[in-house]
Amino acid sequence: MRTAHAWFFGLGSALIAAACSAGRSSSLPQGDGEGGTGTPGAGGATAGNPGTGGSGATSTAGTGTAGSSTSGTGGGNSCAAPLSICGADCVNTASDANNCGACGIPCSGGRTCQSSQCQCQPGLLDCNGSCVASDATHCGTCATACQTSQVCSNGTCSSSCMAGQTLCGTACVDTTSNDANCGTCAHACGANQSCTNSNCADVSTGGSGGSGGTGGTGGGTAGTSGTGGTGGGTTQPTLVTSAPNAYWNTSGTLTTVTNGTATVTVNDTNAMQAWEGFGGAFNELGWKYLQMLSQADRDKALQLLFGADGAHFNMGRIPMGASDYATTRYTDDETANDTTMASFSITQDMKYLIPYVKAAMAVNGSIRFWASPWTPPTWMKTTDMNTNVNGTSCKLVGSTAFDGGCMVDNAANLGAYAQYFVKFVQQYAAQGITIEAVSPQNEPNYAQGYPSCLWATALFTKFVGKNLGPAFTAAGLSTHIMLGTMSNGGGTDDPAIVTSVMNDATAKPYIKVLGFQWGMEGSVSGAKSYNLPLWQTEHKCGNYPFTVTGENPAPGPFNANMAPNDQTYGAETWGLIRDWIKNGVTSYSAWNMVLDTVGKGNDMTRNWPQNALLTVTSAGALNVTPAFYVFRHLSQYVHPGAKVVGTTGGDAIAFKNTDGTIVAVMYNSGGAGTYIVQIAGKKLQFSMPGSGWATVVSQ
Repeated sequence: MRTAHAWFFGLGSALIAAACSAGRSSSLPQGDGEGGTGTPGAGGATAGNPGTGGSGATSTAGTGTAGSSTSGTGGGNSCAAPLSICGADCVNTASDANNCGACGIPCSGGRTCQSSQCQCQPGLLDCNGSCVASDATHCGTCATACQTSQVCSNGTCSSSCMAGQTLCGTACVDTTSNDANCGTCAHACGANQSCTNSNCADVSTGGSGGSGGTGGTGGGTAGTSGTGGTGGGTTQPTLVTSAPNAYWNTSGTLTTVTNGTATVTVNDTNAMQAWEGFGGAFNELGWKYLQMLSQADRDKALQLLFGADGAHFNMGRIPMGASDYATTRYTDDETANDTTMASFSITQDMKYLIPYVKAAMAVNGSIRFWASPWTPPTWMKTTDMNTNVNGTSCKLVGSTAFDGGCMVDNAANLGAYAQYFVKFVQQYAAQGITIEAVSPQNEPNYAQGYPSCLWATALFTKFVGKNLGPAFTAAGLSTHIMLGTMSNGGGTDDPAIVTSVMNDATAKPYIKVLGFQWGMEGSVSGAKSYNLPLWQTEHKCGNYPFTVTGENPAPGPFNANMAPNDQTYGAETWGLIRDWIKNGVTSYSAWNMVLDTVGKGNDMTRNWPQNALLTVTSAGALNVTPAFYVFRHLSQYVHPGAKVVGTTGGDAIAFKNTDGTIVAVMYNSGGAGTYIVQIAGKKLQFSMPGSGWATVVSQ
């Protein structure tokens, strides 16, 4: 987790803003040329000054093809319409299944990207993240099962198929037009094909003149990737409020008014970044404490976190080996000098992490998983106290080789460590868990009294470009590399790694997402110039045993005995989420989703009880914290693919979903009163609680 350094987030903000304006690239024309090497801006900003555009071909009208405009080192690029820049690539976000609607949003579970939305092919249902046939097991809806001997015809249970239909399994289909059964049962058309007159025909996508380019207005009513439709098929309230002793109140009313000054105004035409989702970390202690609950309460907890009527988290972080909230210290290969990874094993993962992940997947099959190690195998590190990284000694911090130390620049170990990642991804895949992305190291410039490791900037860059990236390619893996998880915002620390990797011609192409947390908030604006998804990867846990400044609302006092999990942390949580989103991140993740009421991990050097979203008492009772409700006020209603939109007045953030619904979330730090929100062309009045939140959904 964290360091005991004091944070001064506001310091140097003017310098960072100046660096951002200098370092961000405007839309540059395509053309031949070589970009110059970027220079980091003052105040630790990570963006380099743009070079001139790289080589790129012009889109061929009518065919949907276009050459990628590749930037020079540290440079900027642009793409011919209707393509968009995703990193160094030009993609059509209207049809690209890996970048659907925006950079980095993948379509999973058999969905394809149709008009910028991940959708199942016609005739298939989206059931818990997977496209399935409308047959006797789920006829017309995911929850409708036919009786034995019945078949499903036109979404209704029946004794036989209608005229013109063919029985494929227990589903009656028209094989002349069914994309999954074209011409005959089980003959599925490709992602860019449709079934016409019993034959699969290509459908043109992309291209400025292609018939499948940017046309379409949303492709129907299906929900975007990971949501299963608006609210997962449940009836959503239009107003939800929360306040002390009155969390998640759905009994309030909205009144349309014509007079009165709006407290908050939503400008949905001022669209900013595309939103990918909310999530949290799967730590071993979380599953341990969930096991203390009754089956009913454990199911309730999982529904609260991942269900459509709960927070509906769709992003999940998995530790590779022990984190600071693991039950024991371990890596997945502690056999010394095992450079072939012959002893690699996820045996420990099978005890806590994998059951936790699978339980979440059973509730929401659309969760996107990514992984990061807190430490490499201990035999790959040095603990020589006379060696340092950026002035921090490589000596042990705790009493075991897992805590602290520095990664050794050794060809055999670097190659072996790349294979460690390959093995991890492959063995999780064998468990039915897709790891979409990995980061090479959690907080590479912090050595702590729990599993941790320091990485020199040049070594981190070399590992990405010459070891990890090529190893994934050689193994045929599509797993992305996250440039993360960066946390130490000092100018010579994690921002230096970001600048080094993104200015390295070998390493940069492998980076598909940036992962920032804690002290890197001030670097978000500058990093937008990389045209990559930018994830906030770890929410601050509060109850700090050190000084924290610059937050609004401010954190509460330190409690050495147990995590407060109180209203003050709920307010702090709001301020952090609000500010990171306004700075430009595309997803936001909690740290511990579940802990006991004490909140301590395995840190050997600090007494630090940390907050969580849900807690479990020693008697096995489930508590829901104010911070959970803050997350839920956003995550239940904001769908992946939504756009962050502008607001004025009050303390608010807002989004516009792909289905047209607009979500405004507001916080009132004062006393109870009457609010008016101007949203979707109307003024809605409601009673706003004191020291509370409100979510208004309108269309």
